[in-house]
Amino acid sequence: MPPLRRVLANCTAATVLALSLAAIAPPVGAQDQIIHKSHAIAMHGEPKYPADFQHFDYVNPDAPKGGTLRFGASGTFDSFNPYIIKGNTAAGLGFLYETLLTSSADEAFSEYGLLADSVEWPDDRSWVIFHLRPEARWHDGEPITAEDVIFSLNVLREKGHPFYRFYYQNIEKATKLGERSVRFDFSEGENRELPLIAGQIPVLPKHYWEDREFDKTTLEPPLGSGPYKIAEFEPGRYIDWQRVDDYWGKDLPVNRGLYNFDRLHYQYYLDDTVIRQALKAGDLDYRVENQAKAWAVDYDVPAVERGLLIKRGFENERTSGMQAFAMNIRRDQFKDPRVREALSYAFDFEWTNKNLFFSQYTRTESYFANSELASSGLPEGEELEILERFRGRVPEEVFTTKYHAPKTDGSGWPRDNLAKAFELLAEAGWVVRDLKLVNAETGVQLRFEILIVSPAFERIVLPYTRNLERLGIDARVRLVDQSQYINRLRAFDFDVIVSSWGQSESPGNEQRDFWGSESANSPSGRNYVGIADPVIDELIELLIAAPSRESLVARTRALDRVLLWHHFVVPNWHSRVDRILYWDKFSQPEIIPKSGTSWAYWWWNEEKAKLLEQRRAQNLTAEEQPESGGGQTWWWLLAGVAVIIAFFVYRRRSGSAAT
Repeated sequence: MPPLRRVLANCTAATVLALSLAAIAPPVGAQDQIIHKSHAIAMHGEPKYPADFQHFDYVNPDAPKGGTLRFGASGTFDSFNPYIIKGNTAAGLGFLYETLLTSSADEAFSEYGLLADSVEWPDDRSWVIFHLRPEARWHDGEPITAEDVIFSLNVLREKGHPFYRFYYQNIEKATKLGERSVRFDFSEGENRELPLIAGQIPVLPKHYWEDREFDKTTLEPPLGSGPYKIAEFEPGRYIDWQRVDDYWGKDLPVNRGLYNFDRLHYQYYLDDTVIRQALKAGDLDYRVENQAKAWAVDYDVPAVERGLLIKRGFENERTSGMQAFAMNIRRDQFKDPRVREALSYAFDFEWTNKNLFFSQYTRTESYFANSELASSGLPEGEELEILERFRGRVPEEVFTTKYHAPKTDGSGWPRDNLAKAFELLAEAGWVVRDLKLVNAETGVQLRFEILIVSPAFERIVLPYTRNLERLGIDARVRLVDQSQYINRLRAFDFDVIVSSWGQSESPGNEQRDFWGSESANSPSGRNYVGIADPVIDELIELLIAAPSRESLVARTRALDRVLLWHHFVVPNWHSRVDRILYWDKFSQPEIIPKSGTSWAYWWWNEEKAKLLEQRRAQNLTAEEQPESGGGQTWWWLLAGVAVIIAFFVYRRRSGSAAT
């Protein structure tokens, strides 16, 4: 179908009017629906913040602008296009483009106008209209228009990462209603999330990209509309982002108190160990520590002891999702759920947590851990009613047994768990011969490779493989570089990986990409496990169509419970604390939202920065100084004085002897 603007260009005035009225007319049968128009839209219920709100509660609207925030990044980058499957993208690209709506951090799922100043939708949410702000501009001064929005949807679905085809598949069409108004129509079916999904579309400049190849990597700084733009960079080494002084959206309520640093500097390093050293040396300002061992032992330095380098855990209430050893059930050895369950009994979390993580973690027992969405106990109420529809098509344990991940005494020798694993493997047709676990019919040993990309995971995976070897399983660890790892994931060329699926407080269409049948065989989909189960597909659609928050919670728990009892993964662990280190030259709001703190809410404190510089200069000890510094200079001076004294003593004694 040709773009509406081309059709209108060749029509009479009467035809233009007729087409315009047809474009905004409600679908047949929807004339009696109430049409809502608002500054915001919530998944369920009403948004927290009213139309006249001035700022989000968790920011400081008077935060000063200024300063530089320096981060460390691991690996490399070779592209500024984050929306395609190719290349390693640079850090910070999320600051470049804006979306129609933006979420708050202290609600389950509400979105407020960003590029759009208002949004319209009917009761059944079968369509949505966004009205763009007249002041919205690209960094080159050109206005952001409805054509940019339509171009963005089309190019992302046609040339972008496969994720966008899944995520936007229910957007049937986008229609330009005016220079600054665009309408999205959705395909049939209940899907309350679709207006919010449409609001999340990153809007790209049509006039910039139409002369360039969108599906190719690029190191040409793209044209954006966000609060920062690329100032300087060197591929694979660093990238600097400069705050846009005349940023069109700086005074919007959704942006007030955010993006307070004048400059963001991302320095690239070979690995996290070097990043930690750079942080302690003062070359970096801020780090979120993701390794328990490093948090426990690597920051025992004078700067932390004296409070110059702050080491603080910030509690959060956000959904932790699932991190796990994910088995590729496309492989024959993992098709039997009893084999998959047996592998979970070989993982000794209690020993791992005590000896490797300094007891900092909690075992994950849900795909929606650390939230009300997580299943627990036995199903009841609406959750049970939903699951009853699938009785006989889901594991019977869904109805009879409370799910818990296998536990051990933490001694490092999980004898009882391995015995249970042997029972399950025997039921699945595996026997031990010559100390090897082999298929009773074929005689082939059970073997697989655990593919990892982070060296830090070797110390975690190796004790797991030791227990697997006790079962007679040939399990090997393969560490590969980032590029090879990405390519193998995209081709589903692996046996077992360490994977994670982040979740929001309001799960929806992304679940199709995680667990849906269509995603199982799609190159670069996120259904790494390879799940293709009609029941799970139906549960996902029920979740997406939930009419209320209460129903969403029940349907999410039902999906969670079925995923757990299929034993697709060996659950890992999670933390309810964000481990953050930062030099004491920043300030932050008192209120921390449910999703946790973020440097985006912080600001540069000039007084703290000067005081920090003075304290570091005054308290710099010999231990902290370079080896060629002042400490060695004093030793040379003392040695020199000693030599001079010895010389005069010798001369005096020699003279006395001569006399």
